[in-house]
Amino acid sequence: MPTQLSTPRAHTRWSPPALRGGGLRALVWVAAVWVTLLGGVGRELLAQPAGADHGAFSALLARHVRDGLVDYDAFRNAPEFARYLNQLAVTDPARWPPAEQLAFWINAYNAYTIAQINAHGERQSIKNINKALGFLKTGGAWSEPMATIGGVRYTLDQIEHERIRPVYKDPRVHFALVCAALGCPPLRSEAFVAERLDAQLDDQARRFLLQSPVKNRVDVDARTVFLSPIFDWYGKDFAPDQRGLLRWLSRYWPTGPERTLLEGGAARVRWTTYDWSLNDQKR
Repeated sequence: MPTQLSTPRAHTRWSPPALRGGGLRALVWVAAVWVTLLGGVGRELLAQPAGADHGAFSALLARHVRDGLVDYDAFRNAPEFARYLNQLAVTDPARWPPAEQLAFWINAYNAYTIAQINAHGERQSIKNINKALGFLKTGGAWSEPMATIGGVRYTLDQIEHERIRPVYKDPRVHFALVCAALGCPPLRSEAFVAERLDAQLDDQARRFLLQSPVKNRVDVDARTVFLSPIFDWYGKDFAPDQRGLLRWLSRYWPTGPERTLLEGGAARVRWTTYDWSLNDQKR
């Protein structure tokens, strides 16, 4: 989450050699290629459905996430979670409709974040992952290539800053991507799905903005808006300037003096403290 990548990673594709020697030789070559592809991961990648089945992940989230807090031990011990990660590893969403793609990438980010916490046995803070001499290595947890999607290895930063933000350009993803910290928006107790994605993202926005006064609140008397540092880090995803950001956020407040202050765009903004403690039920 903290690091924005400016240069997308180059992806290379393999091209077949020029065919010579007539049609029969070409047919033999094509048949050999198909035999190769139909084995192992190739066979899985060829059998792509029109969308992903997030049912297993959704059931796990319903059982093991309460008020945004996660039972990491339960995910670690659940064989169906390992199977879901294996499903992500052989699934390429590139040819799906945009809503299917975005729901897939959000779920992948959240699932691999849980997997990374468990892989390192971390139970205090995600910022403890990949520390060296008390300091984060470059990018910390977010620079570790530990997520596999469609046979390609990604870091969490690459999923967020290459595959999600610049492609879909929907600022509401910042309410859905959860970096395992209490300062994040709450992890949803269900997976994101294409047919309800718009409503789910709006619901995440309302929960984060209206139900977390330590993170976000409006003080009408002081004409001050207290906002999560997420809006400091990624404010340009919402609007070109601070006035525009406040107006954008106003849509999620009910009619009243708080919404009126936000719509005016002239309030002072103060950033609240981001809590990097792990969003663990057992803390």
